[in-house]
Amino acid sequence: MFEEKSMREILDALHTDTEKGLTEEEAAKRLQEDGPNVLKEGKKKTAAESFLEQLNDPLICVLLVAALVSFLLKEVSDAAIIAVVIIVNATVGVIQEGKAQKALEALKKLTSPKAVVRRGGTIRELPASELVKGDVVILETGAQVAADLRLVRTWNLKIEESALTGESLPVNKDAAFQAAKALPVGDRKNEAFMSTLVTSGRGEGVVIGAGMETEIGKIASIISAVPKEFTPLQKKLADLGKILSIVSILLCAALFGIAVLQHRNIMEMLITAISLAVAAVPEGLPAIVTIVLALSVSKMVKVHTIVRKLPSVETLGAVNVVCSDKTGTLTQNKMTVIRYYVNQNIYKASETAPNMPEEFLEGMALCNDAVITNQEELGDPTELALLRFAEGNRFRKEALETRMPRVEEKAFDSQRKMMTTVHRSSQGFISYTKGAPEMLLDRCSKIMVNGKVQSLTEVHKRQIRQTVDVFSSQALRVLAVAVRRGEKEVCEDGLTFVGLAGMIDPIRPEAKTAVEQFKLASVRTIMITGDHIDTAFAIARELGIAKKIDECMTGEELEKISDVKLKEKLKKINVFARVSPEHKVRIVKALKETGNIAAMTGDGVNDAPSLRMADIGIAMGITGTDVAKNAADMILTDDNFATIEKAIEEGRSIYENIRKTVLFLLSSNFGEIITMFIAVILGMASPLKASHILWINLITDSLPALALGVDKNDKEALMKRPPRKAKEGLFSNGGTACTIFYGCLIAAISLTAFLKLPWEVLAEQQKAFTLENISMVFQSSELLTRAQTYAFTVLGISQLFHAQGMQDVHTSIFSRKRGFNPVMAAAFGVGFLLQAAVTEVPALTAMFGTAALSLEEWGALVILAAFPVLAHEIFVLLETLRSQDTKGKVINEVRQEHS
Repeated sequence: MFEEKSMREILDALHTDTEKGLTEEEAAKRLQEDGPNVLKEGKKKTAAESFLEQLNDPLICVLLVAALVSFLLKEVSDAAIIAVVIIVNATVGVIQEGKAQKALEALKKLTSPKAVVRRGGTIRELPASELVKGDVVILETGAQVAADLRLVRTWNLKIEESALTGESLPVNKDAAFQAAKALPVGDRKNEAFMSTLVTSGRGEGVVIGAGMETEIGKIASIISAVPKEFTPLQKKLADLGKILSIVSILLCAALFGIAVLQHRNIMEMLITAISLAVAAVPEGLPAIVTIVLALSVSKMVKVHTIVRKLPSVETLGAVNVVCSDKTGTLTQNKMTVIRYYVNQNIYKASETAPNMPEEFLEGMALCNDAVITNQEELGDPTELALLRFAEGNRFRKEALETRMPRVEEKAFDSQRKMMTTVHRSSQGFISYTKGAPEMLLDRCSKIMVNGKVQSLTEVHKRQIRQTVDVFSSQALRVLAVAVRRGEKEVCEDGLTFVGLAGMIDPIRPEAKTAVEQFKLASVRTIMITGDHIDTAFAIARELGIAKKIDECMTGEELEKISDVKLKEKLKKINVFARVSPEHKVRIVKALKETGNIAAMTGDGVNDAPSLRMADIGIAMGITGTDVAKNAADMILTDDNFATIEKAIEEGRSIYENIRKTVLFLLSSNFGEIITMFIAVILGMASPLKASHILWINLITDSLPALALGVDKNDKEALMKRPPRKAKEGLFSNGGTACTIFYGCLIAAISLTAFLKLPWEVLAEQQKAFTLENISMVFQSSELLTRAQTYAFTVLGISQLFHAQGMQDVHTSIFSRKRGFNPVMAAAFGVGFLLQAAVTEVPALTAMFGTAALSLEEWGALVILAAFPVLAHEIFVLLETLRSQDTKGKVINEVRQEHS
């Protein structure tokens, strides 16, 4: 808006004066009306509110009920374990979350603490928070802009805006510029914005926006407005919690109803029904998921990734689109000379031209205000690029300035687009000029070719212009270097053309490899940048993100299309250039609404809203601003785009482990439920006591499940699969069939163990194996106790065997492809010993109402309990044979085609 208005219109609207500024009285009045020049803070949650919010989860609610039930059953240890699980889970959530508030606090810290203003005709320094609209602010090199300004005077003013716009180079500001229409932030040459940095020159401006009315304030508002999103895993577990809640209630009601109809002991069946309801809920799942994710976070640190929110690791496994900022993420944020033109030839920066003109390198180093020391690099990125190139060719600025000190200069300005310095040398005065080729070429009358000075002809000029076009087509920033001898005063006419330098912010080599790897993993890369479309396309083409300019769209084009049209365009657009923070949020939102799981990388303030909007935001740790880091879910400590590939690999592995854990727990618990249901429906005695059910849950819902959670997967194979779909559930791809089959198998062998003793007794008595006769056998409390011990033992140990097969349902447990899992080995051993202790330790047999077993009995029960792993091996064998058969058919078909 302000970029379109004349200075007089703005001064009249703000009732201010550039020579005197506001009066102290008027400034105080406006400060009272508009408030301080700070970013507003969101309402902070109390620790108690954050903790209670973590408990607002269906699965956690079921666990709370389970803890209460366990307590009522006088199973105090179980109740305590469940309570600890809930507390730990909620505490971790409180510590890891709260991103929006932290982002706003970091934004506030970015504001300049001091500002130099003109008030009442006097220049003074005051806190930036006291600035008001209409204040006249004075800018000097190195200053941080304290509010949004409409510039009124500029002297070679350049401002670094990459954190706000994403552009690599400082922007030349021009107070005289007036736009014909509204422009995006990056094109407003007559404005300066809060939190940006003055890199050179000076200027004055009138405050047109303060606090939340600034461009950075708008970003803060966007961050606050972005709703909290749940990760795919959180959504899946929430759905699972709801299902288990319903199952628990139905179980209690059904079993209790059956008990009433069968005239059973009401209290005994009520306790059994409640126990089964507890069994239906894998109370260890939230804790195991938290532990697994926490362990993965430790792994991620080793690959230079800090995870700020635990579920983010899992979310990465579902990512199918990575939206990346260009500057500092895909590129190095370090302007570099990559091509140059001397002696009528083009060379790569890595090549040394024959007869390299010394004047070319001297001009780069001496006509330059940048400084490179051992500790740091200071100055304009373009000048630093020239300086690095000169020093790379052994022309150091310090040594040159000692030999040829600067005696005169004419600074760069936006009209001339040139800079000239004059130096005293042993051969007299020599001046070097660098600047825009189209401006400098018109001032040249000669050209240096292979050390000889010739007249500059039209042929020379045409060749130079063609070279500029070639460089420009590669999105290179082009500067020309010229020389003049014999004049002490600055003279920019009659120059001798020496050469051209082509610069660009180069890509990160590892980023190109990562983009290729993403393609193999069916993960799409989209570049979203505030830079110009030509530069963006050149970088995207080199990285393999886009092949044609048709795959690019500008922010201006984006403004003109509807959300519906944008979703359609997203199918083929891979590069978005010249975009604003609002555009980035809109793009990410559209991707999510079309069923994608989107990751967004970035390092600047302008990236913060989209980092928060994305399913997972990834900030750069070295070049990233505090705002970006606090708005993100993950931080790359090495700023390496390729690290995301490792993170996605880990994410896929984590999800696979959590899925295996869920299927194992539910199929095991389903086996317990089916065992009890069938026995009760058939009118038999209960095969398990309430304490048996809770004990088995305690064994199988802990160590074996945790072992599956930390299992090693074939990550190479995982990365060759496409990412799972957003709507894909934990039971997809055979999960439901796996749960039902193994649940039924565990129930079948448990009931077989329970009925083994009646079968033997009735066979010995030569009586029929009927329900009536079975009931008669179980009238003996001793026989019933031993039969229940059989069922209890087989049910517990079968789940330990089942865990072995669940490590990889497609691979034999004897296969070398499986890495050794020491946690699983320990879980099996400890679980077996604990189960044996319940039948062999007198104190425990009395507590659980079990009978001691002989070695022969143990052998028979272990064989029966191993059926789940036997079934697993049969399935693997059948799958292998089927795969070989399919492969053989394909080979035969190929042979037939060739013959």
